[in-house]
Amino acid sequence: MQGTGRITVRGIVQGVGFRPFVYAQACALGISGTVKNLGSEVEIFARGDNFEKFLAEVSRGPPLSRIDSVEVSSTLQEIPDGFFILPSGTGSLTGMIPPDVAICDDCVGDIFQKGGRYGNYWATSCVNCGPRYSIVREIPYDRERTSMAEFTRCPDCAREYSDPGCRRHHAQTIACSSCGPRLTLIDARGNKVEGLDSVKETAELLDAGSILAIRGVGGFHIACIEDSVDELKRRLGRIEQPFAIMVRPDHIERLASISPEERQMLNSPVHPIVVLKKHDPTAHTVISNLHTIGCMLPYTGLHHLLFSFLKHPLLIMTSANMPGYPMITDIDQAMAKLNRDVDFFLTHDRKIINRCDDSVMRDGYVIRLSRGMAPKRTAIALGKHCILGVGPELNANATICKNGFAVTSPHVGNVRNPPTLEYLQETVRNLQRLLGAKFDVIAHDLHPQFLSTRFAREIASDLGLELIPVQHHRAHIAATTPEPCIGIAIDGVGYGDDGTVWGCEIFSGQAPDLMRVAHLEPSAMPGGDLATRFPERMLYGILPEKKILSYLSARGWSDVELGVIEKQVGSGFNVAQTTSTGRLLDAASALLGVCRERTYDGEPAMKLESIAAGGCAEPWELTFTTGEGCEMLSGRSLIEKAFARIQATHEGDLRVIRDIAASFQNNLARGIAQLAIHAADREGMKKIAISGGVAYNYAIRETIRREITEHNLECIMNADYPLGDGCVSFGQCVYAGKLLDRRD
Repeated sequence: MQGTGRITVRGIVQGVGFRPFVYAQACALGISGTVKNLGSEVEIFARGDNFEKFLAEVSRGPPLSRIDSVEVSSTLQEIPDGFFILPSGTGSLTGMIPPDVAICDDCVGDIFQKGGRYGNYWATSCVNCGPRYSIVREIPYDRERTSMAEFTRCPDCAREYSDPGCRRHHAQTIACSSCGPRLTLIDARGNKVEGLDSVKETAELLDAGSILAIRGVGGFHIACIEDSVDELKRRLGRIEQPFAIMVRPDHIERLASISPEERQMLNSPVHPIVVLKKHDPTAHTVISNLHTIGCMLPYTGLHHLLFSFLKHPLLIMTSANMPGYPMITDIDQAMAKLNRDVDFFLTHDRKIINRCDDSVMRDGYVIRLSRGMAPKRTAIALGKHCILGVGPELNANATICKNGFAVTSPHVGNVRNPPTLEYLQETVRNLQRLLGAKFDVIAHDLHPQFLSTRFAREIASDLGLELIPVQHHRAHIAATTPEPCIGIAIDGVGYGDDGTVWGCEIFSGQAPDLMRVAHLEPSAMPGGDLATRFPERMLYGILPEKKILSYLSARGWSDVELGVIEKQVGSGFNVAQTTSTGRLLDAASALLGVCRERTYDGEPAMKLESIAAGGCAEPWELTFTTGEGCEMLSGRSLIEKAFARIQATHEGDLRVIRDIAASFQNNLARGIAQLAIHAADREGMKKIAISGGVAYNYAIRETIRREITEHNLECIMNADYPLGDGCVSFGQCVYAGKLLDRRD
């Protein structure tokens, strides 16, 4: 039995309390030796009669750790009596800093303990909770390499930091009201609001109807009570867009239905926004005019304190940045951009090094991979090359694959504007530094005009690296599974091999050999992106007939407008061809009068889903055709059937509209499933993978899944990465890695 040795632990072992955990185990088992951070690894020298038991405990690790490997070797180094935590050293960067973690129950208890040292202190944390990624500059993870370096520990915090019996032993974020970050309340003109308690003052202002910008863990939120939402929407110019809310835990069940799995996620260390189904679809429509509402629980000490003073049970808590733009992180930028939108600012003086938005979940699937979930580290064998995936254009992030692991950044945004491109570049630099990555290959979207593609080209040109373009929907399937399958990719738009706009694609094979075998029938997008903003244009593009022109005329289209779109579609001038699922849903939404102008991403399809949730679906006959070796589902026939039913109903009959919406979704989903099933039968495949933003639609997703499983086929979906475009950078790396592996 071994009694001494050198132990090297690799994985997520920084920022998780690993050294104090090792220290505690050593003391409990009578082990002598040392522990230190060595780069992103932990190095332990140990000796004692209970060495094997100690090794087993070390291999288990503390709750927040993720251990990849534990190596034990003999050593000739002299091991002192007693056990010591040594200063960190440099070394290999094989691991990663964990995501930010919600405040733990113990720390919440400390905040509300009367007379306690942490009473009413907003930045209370311990070794088991609090900010991590958002405050770190470098690895190893020690206070001097975080934004907490500016705050010198007071004697009481220093004592707890050094006390092995305290859960704040070696907690790098330890702070109290005497020595830690402080809050400041400022009005819109930049004047400090004097008061004894900034949090209490903030709650009073919110209760009185004021709109505030509140600086949190990863950036600013805009907050207000429900009565102030109309004014907030007016100021922001987001009249239709739903907002997320933060809810007092004892109130959330009054708003929405919550499954045990959703409850577990709401209370997890992630504390994401969870999209829940309202009890009453017509309730709280000023917050969300959908049948769902995004809810989260307080996840910082500041939030818990705020709700302890607040009279109202919920707050709108929406990111302060414009949709698709980076989170606002510093007070000067917030005041410059938001001084006309908010009445006051509640800020703090702890610098946010790495911005991070709230993560979002629905039905157990990730919508936005961010705070609490990212950086996300996944074990995957992709060969010896270090690969950077720069992601798509919308809902982008970045992924770096190195030494058997893929690390995906938090959500970046829509890389179609310079500020978000700069944020993507900043994010890549930060990940590269923390991982010690030296890129060999850059993977990017196939679209030649994306800013992310331009960024990839610049890196490749500067460093003399190979570029690997990856078609958008193949990246979706590669992110879902590297195994042979039939892949269903259903989303808005993606640049296709033929230069047209793809969006409902059925593939056969495995990355990098994914052959397109079926898709939606191509339709015209009059005006390109203009058809995305005004879905009635998409309606005519799919069904370019006089009856649709008459229908649009009755809705107020002028003769000139009708003549222009008729001529445009007829000539093909400035008309893109698309197989997009999202655009077909947009057209149906426009047809039913649910959404005639898109004001935020996904609005027409989301509103269609909400209307359909109260409807009863009927089966329609599906029309399939073939072209260029691919089977195609006719979206035109679905629109024709919906139009015929619209014409046969009384205007304004909401019940019938709901039934048509439900039927449209159901039959579209059945048709997509049949395309995949037909392909599986032809190719002899037993697995069908589903990805793409349309798969967030419960009715569509579950209809496809039911059709697949009833055909005795296995349905695969990604529960770890977003179904939407937040999985694409990871999929790009998988695709590129498999391609390179085949070459090697």
